Amino acid sequence: MSRVQETKPVGPVKQPDFLNAVARVETLLGPVELLDALLDIERRLGRARKERWGPRTIDLDVLLYGNRVIDHPRLRVPHPEIPYRPFVLEGLRETGAWIK
Repeated sequence: MSRVQETKPVGPVKQPDFLNAVARVETLLGPVELLDALLDIERRLGRARKERWGPRTIDLDVLLYGNRVIDHPRLRVPHPEIPYRPFVLEGLRETGAWIK
């Protein structure tokens, strides 16, 4: 797991700073099954998706899935926001998931 970084929220909604980290995991789940498992964890931790970029208790994303490129209606991998989130790039480097 990467170190935790505090970042300003993205978007128009005023809210507190976020705590962000990247975790590298191994799983037997397929990519969409992994997404469903992460969404279930978010729900159990009280996340309610009310508005884009709105306040949230937790946000779990599939950033990469090995070397695969996935263009599924519910999941795009590599995550399309990676290039715009320095904390993600740093976290991927720290975990060894992406070395560039």
